[in-house]
Amino acid sequence: MEALLERILYQYTYLALFGLAVAYFAILYFGVGALFLQACRFLESRNFLHKISEREIPKEQLTFEIKHSVQSILIFGLSVLPIIYLVRIDVIQLLPNIWFYVLMGLVILTLWNEVHFYVVHRMLHHKFMMQHVHYIHHKSTIPTVYAVYSFHWLEAALLSTIPLTIVPFIPFSMVAVFIYPTVSILLNFAGHCNYRFGDGKGDSWRLFGTAHNEHHTKGRRNYGFALNFLDKLFSKAK
Repeated sequence: MEALLERILYQYTYLALFGLAVAYFAILYFGVGALFLQACRFLESRNFLHKISEREIPKEQLTFEIKHSVQSILIFGLSVLPIIYLVRIDVIQLLPNIWFYVLMGLVILTLWNEVHFYVVHRMLHHKFMMQHVHYIHHKSTIPTVYAVYSFHWLEAALLSTIPLTIVPFIPFSMVAVFIYPTVSILLNFAGHCNYRFGDGKGDSWRLFGTAHNEHHTKGRRNYGFALNFLDKLFSKAK
């Protein structure tokens, strides 16, 4: 895998890299998304998960989500190119692809994603951005796994800058950067799948992304991505 990534990183054309990135995000969205949904339904049948809302999702909503997600996937594909360019001109330094650096990279990227997402998400909830940009994502009042990339093109562009805003300043293993979109989308699926652990009582039930599901229902609060610690921090600071 390391040799393949090395060849892709330094030898492929930017057009080929764009195509590979689009294919990667499409597989995550359509392939992993379908598997995640099936896993949720299986766990629901075994009484491990419970639906948050029993309302039927209209086909028009799914069509809307997929249409905007395809647009987002194209933007995410483009977002890979500046990173590759900065690697090729030695602005971005890469660490060896050993397990320690891979795991540490995934942890750092996950924490950075929480900060980046929270800042962007709060900005998107300002009146102008909500009315003209973020409203598309909130069309999914009851979210589905197919809502994870359902964005206005500007929102997709802003969210796509997560790696670009950290990898030039902190060295990462390329394998960690490559794997992280998979980690991110799994957390994203958890926040949009309309399922939760338990009966919804107490704080522990929020661990499976219920806070973000609730954010879609109410359109306010719970601005974090998965961990929700920034919501708690800033709510206490008020």
